[in-house]
Amino acid sequence: MPEALEIERHRAAIARNDISRPVRLAIDWSILNQDTTFFDYGCGYGGDVERVANLGYTSAGWDPYYYPDTPINAADVVNLGYVLNVIEDQEERRQSLIQAWKLTHQVLIVAAQVLINAPSKAQLAYSDGIVTRRNTFQKYYEQAELKTYIDEVLNVDAVPVALGVYFVFRDEAQKQSFKAIRFFSSTSTPRIRIPSKRFEDYQEQLQPLMDFFTKRGRLPIKGELVNQQELLSEFGNFRRAFSVILQATNEAEWDAIAYRRSLDIQVYLALTHFDQRPKFHQLAPEMRYDIKAFFGNYEEACQVADQKLFSLGNPKIVQTACEKSKIGKHTRGALYVHVSALAALDPLLRIYEGCASRTIGRVDGATLIKYHTDKPQISYLFYPDFDHEPHPALKASITIDLKTLYITHRDYENRANPPILHRKENFVTNNYPRYEEFAKLTQQEQQLGLLKLKSDIGTREGWEKCLTTHKVEIRGHQVYNLEDKG
Repeated sequence: MPEALEIERHRAAIARNDISRPVRLAIDWSILNQDTTFFDYGCGYGGDVERVANLGYTSAGWDPYYYPDTPINAADVVNLGYVLNVIEDQEERRQSLIQAWKLTHQVLIVAAQVLINAPSKAQLAYSDGIVTRRNTFQKYYEQAELKTYIDEVLNVDAVPVALGVYFVFRDEAQKQSFKAIRFFSSTSTPRIRIPSKRFEDYQEQLQPLMDFFTKRGRLPIKGELVNQQELLSEFGNFRRAFSVILQATNEAEWDAIAYRRSLDIQVYLALTHFDQRPKFHQLAPEMRYDIKAFFGNYEEACQVADQKLFSLGNPKIVQTACEKSKIGKHTRGALYVHVSALAALDPLLRIYEGCASRTIGRVDGATLIKYHTDKPQISYLFYPDFDHEPHPALKASITIDLKTLYITHRDYENRANPPILHRKENFVTNNYPRYEEFAKLTQQEQQLGLLKLKSDIGTREGWEKCLTTHKVEIRGHQVYNLEDKG
């Protein structure tokens, strides 16, 4: 009987060559940094402990099999990485999660195997998971099931960061700041156009003010700027100081930054509707100041955001927003957009995508976002060679049904004839680093008549046949006629 098996948990430990994905995400989001301490609870071979220490961070770990004598210490950031899914005893699993949370001062990282495709039918069912061929136990969670489990055991609201990865925050303001920053579009400081003597005299002192406005879209209040005293003693207030900046730059560019920031906040607030929306006092101070600056008060900001969110219940609103989008490639049933262009889309489309990504966090490695206009679905498409291959092949896709939140994964990597991309410039904004290169290739291909038969060239084999027929080849992002000498 399965209950009689002796599970060899330690054999589930994985020897990695790099920092594990959950810990890497914590570093990427600055959750884990040189000012925080790190403890890996159930560290296996100890690879994360060693590599985090090599970055100069304070790092330690414990494992019941490999490092049983190491002290179990509390830390700012605690990692419970792929531990829950290897403990076959349900009460012990629950206690491991509780113990890891007790050790956590700031953020607990919880990662577990999630179920996208069903596990092999050849595997043996055991307790509420499976026993693998290596005689280890694996509990496969659904993404939403994992969140529910963490939330109910710890009485928290875990934040999805990626498939199978959640952050659990001690501080509500830190949690809300983390959730909001996902929706902050990247902006660059406006260039100096008309250098004035007054601006040049004070440029060094004014730079922190310019950086602040670029980040927040508003002027600071007292206490928010590092060189506040210096500026206030010279100019009296921030508005006068900023007027000197406006003399040397284009005011419309600063207005555009402020407008983008107000949209970013709308997207964030719209998506807090799905969780327990935070009280105004639970937000980080800088977010409270942002809301007052852009909307006057919190209630007004939430009403504006909710109005946009609720309108998405009408499929025609989504369809119209997709059709009107000046960014992305339009097809009969979808709008395709590069992930880098997401923040430049209509806020309605940003909120719609957020309805999908709020359940799975960041989709690592995704290249394109596909907005289905004929059904309530969002797909994330993986073209890892997008920048370098002139016509990259589709490697995989993840589709989320917005009605059921069911996640479907499709793998194209081993297909002999995968779909490929054309007209790459259509997916990105015109300030994308390789936009001109993409556009020039498309122009060459059009002139040679390579793009006429859309149905034939959409796959690798069809495209290669087209190139052979026209006696051309593509090297880099340049078309070469094989009949030309050299």
